[in-house]
Formats: sequence, structure tokens, C-alpha cells
Amino acid sequence: MDNHRQKPWTVEQSEVLTNTKTTETGLTEDEVRIRQQAGLTEDEVRIRQQAGLNELAAKPPKTVIQMVKEQIFDPMIGILLVAALLSAMFGEYTEAIIIATIVVLNTIIGVVQEKKAQSSLAALRDISAPTAHVIRNGKELIIPAKELVVGDIVTLHDGDMVPADLRLIETANLKIQEASLTGESVPVEKDAAAVLNPDCALGDRINMAFSSSIVTYGRGQGVVTAIGMQTEMGAIAGMLEDQTEVQTPLKRKLAKAGMVLTTIGLIICSLVFAIGAFYGRPLLPQFLVAISLAISIIPEGLPATATIVMALGVKRMVKRNALIKKLPAVETLGNATVICSDKTGTLTLNKMTITQAATNDFSQSHIVYQLAANKTNQTLAYASALCNDASLNGEKEIGDPTEVALILFAQKLGFNQSNLKKEFPRLFEQPFDSDRKRMTTLHKIDGQLTVFTKGATDKMLPLCTHIMTNNGVRKITPQDKKQIVYLSHQMQADALRVLGFATKIVDNLPEANADLENNLTFIGIVGMIDSPRKEVAASVKTCREAGIRTIMITGDHKVTALAIAKKLNIYQPGDLAISGTELDQMSDAELDQAVEKATVFARVSPADKLRIIQSLKRNGEVTAMTGDGVNDSPALKAADIGVAMGVTGTDVADMILLDDSFTTIAHAIKEGRRVYRNIQKVIQFLLVGNIAEITTLFAATIFNWDAPLLAVHILWVNLATATLPALALGVDPASKNIMKHKPVKAGTLFEKDLVIRVITQGIFVALLTLTGYFIGKEIGNQVVGQTMAFSILALAKMIRSFNQHSNTDPIWKRSAGNNPWLTVSFIISAFFMGIILFVPAMQDAFHITSLSAGQWLIVIALALLSIAQVELVKGWAKFRNIFINDNNLIED
Repeated sequence: MDNHRQKPWTVEQSEVLTNTKTTETGLTEDEVRIRQQAGLTEDEVRIRQQAGLNELAAKPPKTVIQMVKEQIFDPMIGILLVAALLSAMFGEYTEAIIIATIVVLNTIIGVVQEKKAQSSLAALRDISAPTAHVIRNGKELIIPAKELVVGDIVTLHDGDMVPADLRLIETANLKIQEASLTGESVPVEKDAAAVLNPDCALGDRINMAFSSSIVTYGRGQGVVTAIGMQTEMGAIAGMLEDQTEVQTPLKRKLAKAGMVLTTIGLIICSLVFAIGAFYGRPLLPQFLVAISLAISIIPEGLPATATIVMALGVKRMVKRNALIKKLPAVETLGNATVICSDKTGTLTLNKMTITQAATNDFSQSHIVYQLAANKTNQTLAYASALCNDASLNGEKEIGDPTEVALILFAQKLGFNQSNLKKEFPRLFEQPFDSDRKRMTTLHKIDGQLTVFTKGATDKMLPLCTHIMTNNGVRKITPQDKKQIVYLSHQMQADALRVLGFATKIVDNLPEANADLENNLTFIGIVGMIDSPRKEVAASVKTCREAGIRTIMITGDHKVTALAIAKKLNIYQPGDLAISGTELDQMSDAELDQAVEKATVFARVSPADKLRIIQSLKRNGEVTAMTGDGVNDSPALKAADIGVAMGVTGTDVADMILLDDSFTTIAHAIKEGRRVYRNIQKVIQFLLVGNIAEITTLFAATIFNWDAPLLAVHILWVNLATATLPALALGVDPASKNIMKHKPVKAGTLFEKDLVIRVITQGIFVALLTLTGYFIGKEIGNQVVGQTMAFSILALAKMIRSFNQHSNTDPIWKRSAGNNPWLTVSFIISAFFMGIILFVPAMQDAFHITSLSAGQWLIVIALALLSIAQVELVKGWAKFRNIFINDNNLIED
């Protein structure tokens, strides 16, 4: 973490001052204190500032030219550019212009999205402390935090953000909230006098204060031991810089699809050209047919269509409080197989709440709102509100979260802290310290000097001689104490933090150093917790039904994490719960095996979180990582998709939940799955037409038939009948069962069922096209046959968009909702086809002729058969699964 030979938490305060050259060696204790009070001189500061400022290093952002270059060199874009060039070379300028326009549009959208996403390190820099209270030349100054140097003496006060990593040299009831770094929700009590082991975990370094953590209570003073990138926060920023950009599953799949289609297309086109040449056909027309097939096999509209589909999905998700920063993230979340979630603020409220309390009868604790209005519970409320240094200013909570929880507890019992403090002001106090683990205050109530003490139950019971009951005060018995301890342990096992309360009456105001913590009367205990969000359990269940495992990864202790995980049903019988210490002892191979059953990782560091994500990815999981703290940033970036909690989280992820609700993730997954399924529908729709075209011409070439289609026919069908229906399918409503399907593993867009459907439907449409060609040639001539083949191919493609709506539901069923855009796209495509088929000038340009009414009936009948084939396959699949396989088919 720093450049010193010794880790600062392992040495005495005086020694760390020497190590940081704040003081010299050989000084007496008084001389060290004087030097400490003086701080560094301006000359020393100027020399040390040459080593760098106290700020996080930032990667230079990519230039627009670099972003454009990356977009153009994408494999799919490269294929489209080659297709456009070949189209232009052979005079197909319309096709070339359209493809080039798609490339430009896709590049612009990609650059804009990447520009918005250049905020990872900027987000970390924004939350760094802007100023620092520092002692220099014997004076306390407020300076910009970036001007701090190693060796500076910094003072900390309630509410301060720690400006650098400090070895504490003085503490007075100092508590620091380190949730943003360690994930632990409860503030850490600091002790400057402690000397710790070198291997002490980050969350247990009680003599250190870390950059960007928050002082919640007390005051302290420390010497700067690390600045900028050398701090623990800097180490996280360094991990972010070391992470290479993650290619999302959609990008991988589109690239793989493009390569597969290109390879297949080039092989088939080469065969078509070679076989045609072998039969002695004219080379130029044959070459044009081969080129048109090369272009048609690549669904050039797919990248732009996928981009538009995802952009529309993003707009819908914003309405659900999920903000997507990178378009592919919406699809990636839909394919997630594991969600790794931070506990604090994500699964829980990041707010301590008293949920249980016990007075009088300690056989069991009681829910807070069920407490009876009696003298004992009133005394407990008084103690909670008055023996308390926190306060409420309207809705603003000031002070330690534990003490704020006590104020709210008193309010639930009907007592306002502000009114109580005015009526019963504090006359004396014994402040809390980490040795006693107690706090005591004195107030005059009903004419009596009343003492209230709160603290750890095990530290208070030995001081109690009596116990308060509803029947009055009596002597406390060993059985009472045993019962109280037993109940405390039960509450702690449920992840509750337990505090005990006691009271007594004194005759006179005590002297300054008096000890009032003796001969106390025990009142009761309260248990508080960082409460789970109410809606999370249902969301976890929804994710499980969707085949998505939820893993809790937290900096909290294992007992606390396990209790919360059980409440939310994240942890199930047979699952593993692994601590950071156990994780450190595992090899990567052992972790890869354990992570398959682990649902809780507790007391982990930022590096541990990153290691867990990497292990899951090695196991082939598509990982989503949620988090609300800077400590989650490296894991957020390493995951396939990082999900930040927007209200309290950082801006370093692919997606931000604006309402901090885990439930929003379930909605986002559903939308992501809708996008993914719709992209598959688009691929299926486009490729069936392409397979039909290739099969038709390949069969004609092999058997040396006259060409049933010309190159211009293929190009026009792809332009006029594919683009708009594909876009319409891209906005199809989500299936009602979309969250019942298992997630699709990262790999290829071509799932087995999709490949079967594309091949069978494509070959069937090709057979229909060839049938129409031969009928037309038989009853007319070659031109009539080509016109009928052209019309069947186009019409079948247009009407087939309606039964691509679902792969299980029949065409007339719309359980997921209607899609009016399919009808609109059909009408527009029919209009463009009508221009070619019925305008004489266009007929001549496309080498087709007018058809008779009988010929048109044949065309329509054959085109409709393409729908019948798909519907029969759907019906057979449903029948087979229900009656033969005895299995209910999950409908799309």
C-alpha cells in the first residue's frame, strides 16, 4: 500500500512518525510531541510534492478517431464494408449505399455510447475528499486534499471525509464508516494505541483511517502514510486500470455469427460460380448471382437492427428506473446466469433499525411495535433517546447510525428525543470508549438524578445488582443473567447487534472523574440490524425461477451475512458460505469448484471480489455484479455487466439502478431477455429468407437448370421485404413466460432449435419457390416462371414475419400482446413490392412480367403454405412434449 519498509498498522505512533520523516530519530517523547504539533514546514511540503499530488491517476480518454477505428475494425462491420465495396464494383449502387449508411449509423451510435461510458476513474475522483484539516508550521489549515503529502499531520472531526490513508496517532471515541471500502455497514471504532499483525485484514485495521471513508463520531489525528494511487482507494483504481475492456456476450455472438455466415456464404458462392462455369454458363451473370448470394447470406441489417432493438429496450428500462450506459448491456443482463450482489445498501437498506427488544421477561424478544406501554418500556425509551449523542434534523440523520436507530426506536414507543433533551438536559456524562464499551449520562427526571447506561450486554451485566420488572425493581439473580445472555446470543445469531441498557438513581451530582457505572439496575436489551429490503426476497425467487443464481458478496462478518442470506432465501440447504480467510487459502482450481455451490462470500476484500468474478467467468457463467460502494468498482468492471446502485452508488458500471432497488434487476433481466429473444427472431426471420435464396439457386446450379431468380431479384427481396419486418419483430412484446426459461449460456446466437428452424423453414420456402418457378415455366415461359418465383419468395418472407412472433404459440394467439408494427411493415413492404410487380417500367428493369389471376392464386397459395409448415411444426412440438414426453412445454 505504501513505500515504507514497515506496514504502518504494525508500529507504534511514534515510530510511524519517524518512518514518514515527520520527526527525526533520537528525539525525546516531549520533542516528538512538539514536532507532531508543529507538522511539516512549507519547504518540506514543496519537496515532497515533487513525488506527485494526492489524487487518483486517470487514463487518457480515447479520442473519437480511436473509437471510430475500433468500430470499423469490428469483424461484422468489416464484412459489411466488403459487401458494400463488391456491390459498388458490380453496379449495385443502391445496395452499396444502404450498407454503407448502416455502417455509418452503427459507428456513430457506438462512439456516442463509449463516450458516455468514459467515467470509471472520474467517478472515483469525484468522491475523493475535496479538503483536509492539516497542521503545518504549528497552525491548523484547511487545504485542498490533493496537496497533502506523506508525513502531513491531519485532524479528523465528526462528518469529515478522510483525505488520505492515515496511521492514527490520537483518537477520542473515533468511529469511521468504511462501507464504501470494505462493505461493512457498522462504523469501525478506532484505536490509535493498537499495534496489529502485518496480515491484519483491511476491515480490522483499527489504528488506520482510509481515504474516502467517513468520520461518524468523535475526533482523531493521524499522519499521512499514503496518498493518491498508493492508498487503498488507489489500489482499487489501479485494478480498474488493469482491467481490459470486457467484450459482452452479444458482441461475441454477433462476431461469431458473422464469421460463420461469411464462411458458409463464401463456400456456397464459390461452388455456385464454379459449377456454373463448369456447365459453360456466361461468367458475368453467374458472377453477379454469386456476389448477390454473398451479400444476402450476411444479414447486413442485423447490427443496426440489434442496435435499434437495444436502444428501444433502454428507453423502456429507464421508465423502470434502470439506466443503461452501454447498449449491449441490456442484452447481456438478460443472459446472466449469476448475480453477485453486495449486501450493504443493495440487499439491505444501509440503515440500522431496531427490530427486537426485551424487558421484564427475557425468555424471548419481542417485535418493536408489539411492546406494551408500561413503565419498563418507557424507561428503555428514555435511555435510548437520552444516552445518545446522535440527533435528527428534520429527515437528516446526524451521528452514528446505531444511535440514530435508538432515536427512531424511542419515537416508535411515542417519545421525541428533541423534547426529552429539552425537558431532561444532560448534567453529566462518561463518554463511550472501546475499552469499557459503554456510555453513561445523567439527567434530572421527576426530581430525581437518574443515570442511564448503554453498551455491550456482557460488559454491563457484571455491573448490575438489580433488574427492572413490571412489578418494580428487584435483585437480579444468576438465572436472570444467564437468561439475558442466552437471549442476546440468540439475537446475535439472527445477525442482530445487541445493546443492553441500565439505570440507577443517585443522591448528588458527581465529581468530574466520578464512576457512575456500578450498582446498576438492568432495564432491557435491543437488537438492531441493517434490515433487508422487503422486496428483495421476491426478486431473488424470480431470478431463481429464471435459472439465475444470486450470490451475496460482502465485507460483513460471516454470521451476519449468513443470517441475511437466509432471510432472503439466497442461502439454501447444501449451499456454501465462504469467508475471506477461507478464500485466501484456496487455489484458483479449488475456488472454481467451490464457487459452483457458494451463495455467500463474507469478510472479503475488493481483490477477493474481483477473484470471485474471474472464477465464475472461468466456469462459463455470465456474471452480473451489483454494488453500491467504490470497493465494488473493479468487480463491476470485470463482470459481464456491472450494475451500480444509483442513489448511493458509483458511476463505474454498465447499468445504474436509479432507485437502488434490487427488484429493478428482475425487471431489467426480463427486458434484457426480451431484447435477446427479439434479436433471435430477427436472425431467424432474415436467415430463413437467405437460406431459401441460396438453396434455390444452389439447386438450380447443381442440376444445370435455368436460373429461377436473377441477382437483382435477390437484392430487391432483401431490401424491400426484410428490413422493416425485421425491425417490427425487434419490438415484439415479451412473452408471459420469458422468466420461466433458463438463461442462454455465453457462446453463439445459433442455439440448436434456432438452427433447425432456420434450415427446415429455409429449405421449405426454397421448395415452394422452385415449385412456383416450374409451374410458371410450364404454363407460361422462363420470365413467367422467374416472376412467380420472385413473387413467392417475397410474399412468403413478408407473411412469415407474423408467425415468427412465437416459436410455440400459434399465429392467431397473442398471449404476449399485439404488435401493430408487424402489420405496418407488411403494408409498406407490399407497397414497394407492388411498384416492382405492377409498374411496367419497373417490370422491365427487373426482367419480370405481369401475371394472370390464376397465376396469382398459385403464388398466394404456395406462399401461404410457408405459414402452414411452421404452424404444423409448432403443433407437433406441443403434442410431443405433452403426450409423448409427458412434459409441459414452456411457451415463448
